[in-house]
Amino acid sequence: MRRGRRWHVAALTAASLAVAFALLVSAAPAAAHEVRQVGAYRFTVGWGSEPAYVGQENSVQLILARRTTGRPVVDLGTTLHLTVSFGTQTMAFALVPTFDPDTGLGTPGDYRAWLFPTAPGDYTFHFTGTIGSQKIDQSFASGPTTFATVQDPTAAEFPVQTPTMTELARRVNVALPRLASASQASRAQLLAIIGLAVGALGLVAAVAALLALRRA
Repeated sequence: MRRGRRWHVAALTAASLAVAFALLVSAAPAAAHEVRQVGAYRFTVGWGSEPAYVGQENSVQLILARRTTGRPVVDLGTTLHLTVSFGTQTMAFALVPTFDPDTGLGTPGDYRAWLFPTAPGDYTFHFTGTIGSQKIDQSFASGPTTFATVQDPTAAEFPVQTPTMTELARRVNVALPRLASASQASRAQLLAIIGLAVGALGLVAAVAALLALRRA
C-alpha cells in the first residue's frame, strides 16, 4: 500500500512538472511578442531579433495562425499590408514569408518585413487589408508588456564603443556650420573628420547592401 501511495505521489508530481513546463514554453513567445486574437486568426507580433538595437538589421515578425486549430497560415499572399511608425514618421514595408512550401524549409506562418531601425524608442506596427474574407486593421506598439523598445547599442558594445549612423550624421550636421567660419588649417581638420564620418556611413551602407543581396 505504501509503495502504491509513493508511486501515486511521484506520478502526480511528474504530471505537475510537465504542466508547469508546458505553460512556461507556451508563454515564452508572449514575453517578447504580443499575441492577439483577431477574428478567425491569431497574430503573434514583435521584432524578429531581440534585444532590438539602433542601426542593426532587424525585422517585423508576424506569426500567423488560425485561431481555432492553431494551424499556420501559409497562403497569405499580398493582401495584408504593414506600416511601421515612429513618432509622426511612417513607412510601408512588404511582408515576406520565411518558409518555402515546395522544399519545406523555414517556419510555416512566419512572415517578416526587414528594416534597420535608426532611432531608439518605441515603434508601432500597423497591419491593414484582408486575410481571406476578413478585414484587418490592427496596431501593435512596442513597450514593457508587448515587445522590445529599440535601444542604443552603446551600452552593449565591447570592447570598443562605436557611434551609430544617426550619431555620425548628427556630428556631420554640427560640424558643417563650423566649417564655413573656420580657418584654413581648422577647415582641413574638419574636412578630414567629416570624410571619416562619411566613409563610415558608406561602409555601413555597403554592409547593408551585401546582407540584402545574400538574403535575396
